[in-house]
This record gives sequence, structure tokens and C-alpha cells, in this order.
Amino acid sequence: MSASKSAVAAIELAVAAIGIAVTVSRHPLVRAGIKAAPQLMTPAMREAAAEAALNAAFNAGVVARRMLPRRLI
Repeated sequence: MSASKSAVAAIELAVAAIGIAVTVSRHPLVRAGIKAAPQLMTPAMREAAAEAALNAAFNAGVVARRMLPRRLI
């Protein structure tokens, strides 16, 4: 697979992930959970969620660096 094809595939994957995230975020149960989250979260849960978000962002960067050519990053 050429570099341009892998870059296009990575972009298509990102677009699909964003589409899924938007679709899920519009679900009524997800919206209700988001509204109730501040009352249900403890400080430990909040810290764990922040740590998970940072780890996910770091891992997404690692995957992007592995998939995309150096000149595109």
C-alpha cells in the first residue's frame, strides 16, 4: 500500500469514527447519562476519566505517527 493510500485510509477511518461518535452522542440514553454525570461522579472517577482521556489521546497520536508518513505529520 502506498503512502498516499494509507493516508487516505487513515482519514477515512477518522471520518467514520467521528460519524459514529456523533450518532452515539445523539442517542437519548447517552444524553440522559451525560446530564446525570456531574451528580454521579466522585473525584476518583473524575480523575480516572481524565487519565483515560489522556491515554486515549496519546495512543491516537502513536497510531497516527505509525500510519502516516513523516511529511504529513
